[in-house]
Amino acid sequence: MGLALAAGAMVLAGGVSAEAKPRLTGEQQLAKLLEGRVAGEPVDCIYNPAVSSARVINKTAIVYDTGSTLYVQRPKTGAETLDDDDILVTRLTGSQLCSVDTVQLRDRVGGFWRGFVGLDKFVPYKKVKVAAAQ
Repeated sequence: MGLALAAGAMVLAGGVSAEAKPRLTGEQQLAKLLEGRVAGEPVDCIYNPAVSSARVINKTAIVYDTGSTLYVQRPKTGAETLDDDDILVTRLTGSQLCSVDTVQLRDRVGGFWRGFVGLDKFVPYKKVKVAAAQ
């Protein structure tokens, strides 16, 4: 009975989950996010004021959302250090974020500097337009 009680306590405490889902890799998370979208020609810069949010995909990419378009940034350097718990710190000289820029990574909890990524071209992904049934 002691063993059954201990197992029950672990389930209640979150130690064991009957429906535990395997964590998706960064590439799998990105693919899921881009479902129903098609890639366009890469661009050197995006207009930063149009960006409503930026999402870090672990060890893979940064996705900038401008509403109708998701811009995927696969950094030239530092992608392996990307963590979805990072805060992105970007210093711009104008209104555009460009492939020659760098983005600093800060720890969300402690605020300490974790490194940086060197950007590359931005690949725009737009939703596929579905033809109306006639």
